[in-house]
Amino acid sequence: MRRVRYESTGGPLFLEEAPVPGPGPGELLVRCAAVGVTLPMVRKVAEAAEPVPLGGELAGEVVAAGEGVTRFRAGDRVTGLCFGHGYAEYAVVHESMASPVPDGADAVTAVALVRSGLVALGALEAARLAPGESVLVTAAASGVGHLAVQLARARGAGRVVGAVSDPAKADFVRSLGADDCVRYGDDGWGDPVDCVLDAVGGDLLGPAVAALAPHGRLVAYSSGGGTVRAYDLLVGAKSVIGFQMALIARGRPDLYERWRQELWRLFAEGAVKPAVHAEFSLQDAAAAHEAVTSRANLGKVVLRP
Repeated sequence: MRRVRYESTGGPLFLEEAPVPGPGPGELLVRCAAVGVTLPMVRKVAEAAEPVPLGGELAGEVVAAGEGVTRFRAGDRVTGLCFGHGYAEYAVVHESMASPVPDGADAVTAVALVRSGLVALGALEAARLAPGESVLVTAAASGVGHLAVQLARARGAGRVVGAVSDPAKADFVRSLGADDCVRYGDDGWGDPVDCVLDAVGGDLLGPAVAALAPHGRLVAYSSGGGTVRAYDLLVGAKSVIGFQMALIARGRPDLYERWRQELWRLFAEGAVKPAVHAEFSLQDAAAAHEAVTSRANLGKVVLRP
């Protein structure tokens, strides 16, 4: 089979031939039809001290199941999270990290919706967004952000604001249901909001905390790091909450499944529509990473093995 790999920090990415892996106990071997490219994976390639397997979200067909698997069998269509080599024609996914793809949805839709949508939905849950409250979403045109904007609206937010790096993205963000769109470099981000969902981190954390109204909550689900001054929280009784989807998937499978069902229900009702910015072949994985690094994408970037 073909897979993408790299040998030193920063790349380059290259295509190689490798044996088809076998599923171990509790694992599925999936023939990949679509693989999502995420900012955390792009950052690992650029920053990790040692090369890591290019894993992440994928969708395809189960071709074999390992010992002890009870929920899936060969021929089932699934989407899931791969912690090994996922930029490949075949990949191994643990059963606990896999979800069925319903009829009427293709692999690209599944990759664009499920993992990113679960992160967005989980961040909204962590923020304890109440109907009528206002929410600001950073990286609002990204794979997670564009779903967070739609989910905030679907869950009854009174005002939804998108924050982006480039004003050229404003029309796209408004088309998702945002009431307004601001740029990171603006002097202020408009009226204070009850919740901020932050996917950027770093130097953006300060303005994001400043955008909160008194008693506001910021949910950080970024791999970008950053520091928040305690005083900036004290003066407005504000909160910063960390969220990681992997902890939910591993520790709360019941909650993971409930959110997954909500996503597919909202998709079926037309309340959430995942957007795909571009599809790349495996041999063009470097270009797919560049599309994410440059923050030019409007929606999800996908590889098609």
